[in-house]
Parts: sequence; C-alpha cells; structure tokens
Amino acid sequence: MVHAKLGDWRGKDVLDRDGEKIGKLEDVYVDTETDVEEFGTIKEGLISKHLTFVPLDDVTAAPDYLQVQVSKSLVKDAPNMDTDAEISTLDEAGLYRYYGMAYAEPATPSGRRLGKR
Repeated sequence: MVHAKLGDWRGKDVLDRDGEKIGKLEDVYVDTETDVEEFGTIKEGLISKHLTFVPLDDVTAAPDYLQVQVSKSLVKDAPNMDTDAEISTLDEAGLYRYYGMAYAEPATPSGRRLGKR
C-alpha cells in the first residue's frame, strides 16, 4: 500500500487490477478523521463530463501509473459527480457500500467523511 503523497500522482494513468487503463487521476479524497487516502477520481464522459470514484486501498504505484485493485467495469458503474460539483452532493455511505467498504458516520463538523486533498 502506498500512502506517500498520492496527490502528487494527479494526471497519471490509473490502471485496473488487470492492467487495463481506466483514466487519469484527477483528485485524491482522504478520510477526514484518519487522513488516509480513500478514493481517487477519474474524469469520464465524452459530452457530459463527470468524476467517477475509485478506491485507493492497496494501490500500487509505478513511475507512470497507479494500479488499483478493482476492475474497470466496476469503476465504470461506480457513483460519480459532476466535474463542478462539491463532495457534499455525493452519497458517501452509498459510495463505500458500492465498493464493499465499511462506512461509519463521521464526527466532523461538516458531517462529511471525505475531503479533497
């Protein structure tokens, strides 16, 4: 697992578990309580651009790409948001549930577990 500044990888290719390109890393979202990188976003769509979330647990970093441990097809159907939207419009619990990850209500003043880094 790589926790060394995944945000520095913005613009790098993101590959799925089988080595197939999913897209380029746009942003990194951290758990606001633990400061652990939980998700990255990948810009998708030809006409209606949106940001799709991909989990960053057990990510592998190489000089030119990041490889995640989920399939491209799973990411394609994952929760997403408009490119100009704020994280507050996202159903965080639904995102965690979609990827089979544990979610606990945050104790943060914003009521959000994820924050963009």
